[in-house]
Formats: sequence, C-alpha cells, structure tokens
Amino acid sequence: MSDVLIGAEALRHWLSEPQTPVVLDCRARLGEPEAGARLWREGHVPTSRHLDLDRDLASSPGVRGRHPLPAPAAFAATLRRLGVEPGRPVVVYDDTGGQLAAARAWWMLARWAGHPDVRVLDGGLPAWQKAGGSLEEGEKAPAAASDWAPAFDDDTWVEADEVFSSRALKLDARSRERFRGEHEPVDALAGHIPGAFCRPSADNLGESGCFKSPTALREALPEASDVISYCGSGVTACHNILAHAVAGLPLPKLYVGSWSEWIRDPARPIATGD
Repeated sequence: MSDVLIGAEALRHWLSEPQTPVVLDCRARLGEPEAGARLWREGHVPTSRHLDLDRDLASSPGVRGRHPLPAPAAFAATLRRLGVEPGRPVVVYDDTGGQLAAARAWWMLARWAGHPDVRVLDGGLPAWQKAGGSLEEGEKAPAAASDWAPAFDDDTWVEADEVFSSRALKLDARSRERFRGEHEPVDALAGHIPGAFCRPSADNLGESGCFKSPTALREALPEASDVISYCGSGVTACHNILAHAVAGLPLPKLYVGSWSEWIRDPARPIATGD
C-alpha cells in the first residue's frame, strides 16, 4: 500500500488503538452545496469530522473559477478548528474513490499546507462498509483545536498565465466527452486547453473503486517530468496528482482555476476533438 493511501482494514485497526488519526469526511455533490454535510450527518466513519468542499476547501466562485483556493489564513483556521496538526496523521475519504473531494483535501493538506502524513482511504466509504466498518450518525462535539500555523507552498500550483506560457504537459482529468467538447454539463464553453492530454480521473481506479496498482498507473500515465494537472474547477485534477504519488512519479502542479477559469478570458485559446 502506498504511503498516501490506507486500506479500510488498516484504518479499522488504527481506530481501535489509543493514538488515532484525524479522520475527515470530504464527501460532496457538485451543484448541491449542502449535500456533504447531510451525508456526513446520515452516517460517517467513526470519529470523522466533516470537511466541506465549498466552504472549507474553496473560496467563493468567481473570476478565479468555481473552486478557487481559500485564503491561507482561512484554511489554516479550518485546520486548527478540526484539530489538525503535523504530529498527528490525517486520513481523508469520500465515496467516489477520492475524486470528490478527498484527493483535493489530500493535496491541500499534504502539498499546499505541508502536513507530513496525510492518507486517502482507498476505495472510500464503500470500501469501509465492505470491510465491515461501522457508521456513526448525527453531529459531534467540537474537536479539540490545534495551534498549527502551516507554511503554505505556493510553488505547488500555477496561475492561468503560467499555464498559457508553460511548456509543461497539461493533463486534463475530465471525461473524454468533455475534453473533446462533445458534452459540457457545467461550464459555459466546451473543449480543452490546446495541447492537453486527456486522463479522466476515473481511469485511475479499478473495478473495485480502489486505485490501480502503482505499476499499472506508471504504465498508463503520460511520461513527462513537468506536468500541470487541471479539470473543471481544480478538484478532480488532484486525483491525477494523487495517482502520480501512488505510482511513485514526480508530482504535477495543480492549475487551481482549471477550465472554469480558463474560459473566462476570450484571449485564451480553446481546442476541441482529440
């Protein structure tokens, strides 16, 4: 098992030990801002806290895209509220194999904020339940706050201007239909950044909903030492970055604004087809 993933059985054993990780439930539904909190209340991994995609892992949508990064001070306050600190491991999960939005949480915690031990529950909540893991319901008492002040690394992500000028391979995590411009259910314009390579985030997962093996991922991911990962709004793009980590490959940078920001400037080129 990669050191960025944890299996359901391993997490079950860990939660029975005296020193447990901070567990964060990152489930979300695009277009339904209240869905994540509702799903968490209805049933979650024991001890887990809700980490909200729209309120905790992003700031308000606008010219920077649908899920721009929150201000560093705001995200640091969120982490302190949840009791996150460098000396205690963190496990994040969702119910889509990490695509929405556990991989985003992993990237923001491990890559941007620099937490040394963040793992994604491989297979998410379905794997947890298949392994016989129980669920808790309802609200919880507030976590004991931490005093962590992360040192954010802004070299892990790029602005639109850098994407435009960079010779790095652009890796698009959206579906092939959206990439080709055949179907665009969310954003105002269809297509992709010229020269980009389509690698749907779902292709990182096997039939079980868990990540494919490191070997399989290394064989499938494009060979490039300089990669920029993007998607519709910088969420599923993190799944491709996580896949690189599982495969033991150099990690791409994240274009946070992604397609939802790219199309706001008519001067930026758009490609369609393969």
